[in-house]
Amino acid sequence: MSTVDIIGVTKRYEAVVALDSVSLQIGEGEFFGLLGPSGSGKTTLLRAIAGFVQPDAGEIRVDGEDIRGKPVHRRDIGMVFQNYALFPHMAVFDNVAFGLSVRRRPQSEIRGAVERMLALVRLAGLEARRPSQLSGGQQQRVALARALVTHPRVLLLDEPLGALDKRLRQQMQIELRQIQREVGITTVFVTHDQEEALTLSDRIAIFNEGRAVQVGTPAEVYERPRTAFAAHFLGDANFFRGRLVGVADGVGRYRLPRGEMIDAPAGDAPPEAEAMLAVRPEKFSLTAAGPAPAAVAGANRLAGTVLQAVYSGSSTTYKIRADGAAADEEDLTVFEQNRAEQAFAPGERVDLVWSPAHTVVVEP
Repeated sequence: MSTVDIIGVTKRYEAVVALDSVSLQIGEGEFFGLLGPSGSGKTTLLRAIAGFVQPDAGEIRVDGEDIRGKPVHRRDIGMVFQNYALFPHMAVFDNVAFGLSVRRRPQSEIRGAVERMLALVRLAGLEARRPSQLSGGQQQRVALARALVTHPRVLLLDEPLGALDKRLRQQMQIELRQIQREVGITTVFVTHDQEEALTLSDRIAIFNEGRAVQVGTPAEVYERPRTAFAAHFLGDANFFRGRLVGVADGVGRYRLPRGEMIDAPAGDAPPEAEAMLAVRPEKFSLTAAGPAPAAVAGANRLAGTVLQAVYSGSSTTYKIRADGAAADEEDLTVFEQNRAEQAFAPGERVDLVWSPAHTVVVEP
């Protein structure tokens, strides 16, 4: 298992800054996700680690060794591309054996290594098939076996499941994580799929405009996003603008533009500071509104009207317009599991209730 250190890496393409002084530390055996929209820099960083892109500044170190000057074939790094890049004229066995063959390993060693790797990815017995005779999931496992058979120090995955349908992608997420744990290889992967990043990663770096805007465990970056971008990109979020009017026991009271009060962790914000507050849709609970709704101790509460209710089997997604919302203010999104006794229809009056602990102060 190896470590990977990205130290102040910058890459420009004329006026476009693809990577803006990015620094990351990836630990031994870690499954590290690079998540962000198209053009955010995540794929450029992956290709820089592989050797396909030469940074303009900074260092890339594997086990403490700066590998920037090494050619691709001497970096001892395995890579799986989004389209798998399998040789269509070669059988499965020869595709997996390719890396060992070019290294001129003995045939007996190649056969044993390929057989062990195909067993690991559950493709034993398919050695003679061509890629065109395999399903998408099987092709993905062939590509993974080919990358791992040479025992590289680091494995790079570029949108490894992007070509699969949703059901197969979810299945392969579990298999890929299991294989990575069995092999114990340090893995860096690129994705724009939020669920995939949360499912696979030990830690995630969220990229935007060439920078890693937040790094942390899936729970850290989801539950406590630092910026509005991170909150919005990793999952869904509802945003409020408020002014800090008081603090008690570490809890701040924020006044919304229309006068309601919301409690949230105060942090170190000064009095009367403007703030942006984020709440995940599943953190809300909906209750039927009444002329004098019973208070929920210590909870935030807003009144509103249901605009839309979308049933999706296990859950229902509601769009709620808060009372007094401005014309340019976004409606609120609420996710509720379909286990409640009461469902709400468009036009119904409701109260949204949630814990101050689930309100996060983020940078705009």
